Amino acid sequence: MKLSRYFQLSSLKSGLFWRTFLLMGVLTTLSMSAWVGLVSVLQREPQVQQISAQVISVVTITHAALTHSAPELRRELLFELVSNEGIRVFTLEDDDEVEPPPANSLMPDIEALVKAKLGADTRFSRSVNGMPGFWVSFNIGEDRYWLMLERERIRGMTGIQWLGWASVVSVVSLLGAALISSLINRPLARLTAATRELAEGRRPDKLPEKGPAEIIQANRSFNQMVEDLQQIESDRAVILAGISHDLRTPLARMQLEVEMANLSNEAREGIQSDIGQMDAIIGQFLDFAKPTEASTFTTVDMTALLEETAHEAARLQDVRITTDIADSATVLGNPTDLKRVLNNLIENARRYGKTPDTDYTEIDIKCSVKGMHTFKRVTIEVQDHGAGVPDDQIQALLKPFTRLDSARGQANGAGLGLAIVDRVLLRHGAELQVRNRDGGGLLFQITMKVMA
Repeated sequence: MKLSRYFQLSSLKSGLFWRTFLLMGVLTTLSMSAWVGLVSVLQREPQVQQISAQVISVVTITHAALTHSAPELRRELLFELVSNEGIRVFTLEDDDEVEPPPANSLMPDIEALVKAKLGADTRFSRSVNGMPGFWVSFNIGEDRYWLMLERERIRGMTGIQWLGWASVVSVVSLLGAALISSLINRPLARLTAATRELAEGRRPDKLPEKGPAEIIQANRSFNQMVEDLQQIESDRAVILAGISHDLRTPLARMQLEVEMANLSNEAREGIQSDIGQMDAIIGQFLDFAKPTEASTFTTVDMTALLEETAHEAARLQDVRITTDIADSATVLGNPTDLKRVLNNLIENARRYGKTPDTDYTEIDIKCSVKGMHTFKRVTIEVQDHGAGVPDDQIQALLKPFTRLDSARGQANGAGLGLAIVDRVLLRHGAELQVRNRDGGGLLFQITMKVMA
């Protein structure tokens, strides 16, 4: 629970969209508050004038109508006032149960204006004899009367109404803020996604060079950088492959001369071993320089590929293989490159992961299929039972030309084996995790999407 809450808070703090959205939301809320306050101040006086004029007008007209009407017609007049205007007139008695007038900020000013017109003895109440309404007293000669108006006729916008309108406006404003934040951050999000693709070894789609001048310049620079990196990568691959290929000719000549030279068996075997090691290093250079094109991807039966690789590795005298391979594990990829990945992992374990106090390497190969539908994944694990690697040096294993002699025994290569693994898997969109195995040894875990 705490961990999920931490990630939510960290996303709010780090996400530019959320920062922009929250900033615009705060500004909108402050603007709305200032607007409501300003409107309340500016409309106070007009509202007081309007309600007071309405009360004075109704009382004056009612007073005049009752005064000038024939006594026998007053009952009909009162009935008509109730039916058409919602106005009721009652006789004011001394024993009436009178409650104070409505308690709101406008009432004192309304009382002052009404009393100035109708007389200082005018009384106000919100309820008389348990009957709610807006009550105003007036006199006709010696007779005293109550005039009751419906509250809705003199009521302005209530707090709930203000809150409702403010809520609607706030929601609309926040939706607008979300839309504006999305439009502002979309170019940056697109650039971030393209940068992530480039970091994962894939060539991103060209970014659109349109919009504000800053966005055009940033996208144009990024597109140029991608093209330059691709050109550098291509040139490096060509140079590396060319040099490696050219080196094999003199190596073949040296191999032939050693065979024909008058050397002792010990010297001949030593030189041949050195030549073989040099040829293996050149092979690593060629594998590292060789690109993995997505156009060469086909459906690969990883179950069969793993069983074939395990069977070949089991022929080696210093290797002990155990397998646990699931059926029907198929992925999309280049079978030759994936076979090279598995062979490099097994060779790395064979060289540097020998089981302590033995002269052989125990290698466990596992394959499982987990998940459902679009989340279905093939997980491949290759692990040895050796000494492992210090945790702070694990990431360095995947870097080109890196050899951790102190942790993995004597190195006899160029340090490209695991770099080739990482490079090929990156081109396949696979996830590679490297960690020390419980009980000793190193574990390589490969996760790939299942090919339906």
